[in-house]
Amino acid sequence: MFVGPVFFREAETTPRRARHYMYRTIYALALLVLICTAWFYLAELQIIRTVGDMARFGARLFQILAPVQLALITFLAAFGTASAVSQEKDRRTLILLLMTRLSNRELVIGKLLASLLDIFVMILAALPVFLLVTLLGGVSNGQVARVFLITLTTGLAAGSLGSMLGLWREKTFQTLALTALTIVLWSAIGEAVHAGLFFETIAGLSCETLATGFSPFRAILAGAQPQLAGGNWLSFHCDGVNLYLISSLGIAVALNGWAISRVRVWNPSRELRPGQADENEQASIWGAEHDIKQLSAVQQADKQQRAEAARSGHVDARSKSAAMKSREVWDNPILWREMCTWAYGRKVLVIRLAYLVIFAMAAGALYWFITTGAATSRSSVGTIPPVAWSLSIFFLVSLVIINALAVNSVTNERDGQALDILLATDISPKEFVFGKLWGVLWVTKEMALLPMALCIVLWWQRGITTENLAFLHGGLAVMDIFVTMLGLHCGMTYSNSRTAIGVSLGSVFFLFLGVVACLAIMISFSGSFQGQYAPFLAFIGGGSVGLYVALGSRNPSAAIFWAALLLPAATFFAIVSFMLGNRELTIFLVLSGTYGFTTVAMLVPAISEFDFAMGRTRTGGDDG
Repeated sequence: MFVGPVFFREAETTPRRARHYMYRTIYALALLVLICTAWFYLAELQIIRTVGDMARFGARLFQILAPVQLALITFLAAFGTASAVSQEKDRRTLILLLMTRLSNRELVIGKLLASLLDIFVMILAALPVFLLVTLLGGVSNGQVARVFLITLTTGLAAGSLGSMLGLWREKTFQTLALTALTIVLWSAIGEAVHAGLFFETIAGLSCETLATGFSPFRAILAGAQPQLAGGNWLSFHCDGVNLYLISSLGIAVALNGWAISRVRVWNPSRELRPGQADENEQASIWGAEHDIKQLSAVQQADKQQRAEAARSGHVDARSKSAAMKSREVWDNPILWREMCTWAYGRKVLVIRLAYLVIFAMAAGALYWFITTGAATSRSSVGTIPPVAWSLSIFFLVSLVIINALAVNSVTNERDGQALDILLATDISPKEFVFGKLWGVLWVTKEMALLPMALCIVLWWQRGITTENLAFLHGGLAVMDIFVTMLGLHCGMTYSNSRTAIGVSLGSVFFLFLGVVACLAIMISFSGSFQGQYAPFLAFIGGGSVGLYVALGSRNPSAAIFWAALLLPAATFFAIVSFMLGNRELTIFLVLSGTYGFTTVAMLVPAISEFDFAMGRTRTGGDDG
C-alpha cells in the first residue's frame, strides 16, 4: 500500500498510549483557557453592549489564536519528525528497516505520517474550539477553513523537512539545528519579500501577495482576515493564501520525493563507508586460504609482505615507543572530549555556516533599522519596537540550538550505548555534568557570542544605553546557561530520546510562546496593563503545573517545584514591566534571579542524585 506497514503499526498502537489522549485534551483545554482569559480581561475593561462589540472581540481573538496554533504545530511537526527519525538512527533500527522488503516510499511516507499522527489529531481536536469563536461573530466558517488548511499544509511541509533532514544527517543535533535554522530562514525570506527588499512585483503579483504565498506567518495573517464582499475563498486568482497552499504542498512533495530517492544512498551514512571499505580491502586469513590458488607468486609475496607490515605495526608487536606523541587527556575527560574532538560530527560546521547566514540576515535587518532611524526611537507604551522583535527572534533561535545540543549530548550517549560504559568508569557526577555543561557552551560559542555582538552594535548606534547593554549581556548569559542545564536535565531524566527532546524544546517554546500569547491579548484589547494581572493567573498557573510535571514529576524536589511555580509568572512580569517602561534593573534582577534559581534547582539534583537518575549502582564509597 502507499503508506506501508510503518504507519499502520503506529495507527494501531498509538490509541493504546495515554499520551495520545493527553496531548489533544491539554491542547483543547489550553485554547479554552486562553479564550476565557481574553473574555475576562475584556470584561474588566469595558461593558459589552452590542453585537458589534462581541463581533470585534471574536475577530481579534481569532487573529491571535491562529498564529499561536500555527507556531505550535510547526514546531511540533518539524522537531517531532526530526527526533523520531534520528531516534531510529541512534538506536540502529533504521538499518533493520532498510533490510526488510519495505520500499523507499513506504518507509519515508509511513514514518512521516506516523510521526505526524498525534499532530493531526491535535489539529482536529482544536477545530470545535475555533468553531465556537464563530458564534461570537466577526469570524466566518470560511476563515476557519482557510486557517486550518494553512496549518495542515504548514505542518506537513515542516514535518517533511524534519523527516528529510533526519534521514540525511547522521547526528541528532545536526538534524535539529538544521531544522530550526531552515524554518527561521524560510520565515525570514518571506519577511524580506514582504518588505520589498528584492522586488516590487513579479508577473503582476505584488510583493505582499508573493510573501503571503511563500511565508507561513504572512499566510496565516491573511487567512485570518475576513474576505471582501463578493470574493470567493476558493478562487485561485491573485490570492496569496491559495498560492501558499499550493507552494507548501509543493515543498512537502519535493522534500519527500528527494528523501525517497536518496534514503538508501544516505543510509548507512557515508561516514561509515570508508571504514567498511578499508575492512574489505584488508587481508584476512580465510580470504587468503580461499583465493591462494588464484593468486600469482608475485601477488602472494606482496600480500605476505603487507600482512607482516600490518602485524609489526600492531600495538602488541611494538618493541619501542610510538613515533607520534599521543594526545594528553585532561583531568575531566568529558570536557576534553567535548572541546578537543568532533564529538558531534564534522558536519557541525554546516550548522555553523547556516547560523552565520541567519546572523547576516539579522545584522542586515538591524542595519536597516539603524539607517531608517527605527532602532533609535521607541514606540508608544504598550507596543514593542520592531528592532526588539527581530533581535528577539534571533535570540530565540540561538537558545533553541544550544538547548538542542545540550539534550542531545546526553541522549546520544544513551542511544549509542556509550553511556553504560561511562557509568562503569570512575567518572564522578561533577565531572560528567560540568563537562557536558561547559562543553556544550564551547561548541555553541557562536550562538552565545554573536547575539551579544548585535547588542554591542545597537549600543554603538545609541539604540540602547550602556546600562541596558550590561543588562542584555548578563541576561543572555543567564539564559544560555539555563537552556543548557535544561537540556541536560531532560536528557538525564527521560530515557526515551524523543520524549527528552520534546520536553526540553517544548519548555523553551512554552516560556516564550505562552507569554507572547498573553501579551498579544493585552495589546489587542487595551493599551494599558496596570491592574490587569488577575485575569491571567489561571493561564500562568496552568503553565506552572505543566512545567512542574515536565521537569519534576520523575525526580521531584522542592526547589524544582518553586522554580516551576515562579518561572512563568516572573517571565510574564518582566516582559510586561518592560512594555510599561519600568526600570530595567528590576527586570534584570527578576529574570536573572528566577532563571538562575531554576538552573541551580536542576543542577543540584543532577549532581547529588546522579546515580539514581542515570541508573548507576554504587559499589562503594563515592565522593560524587
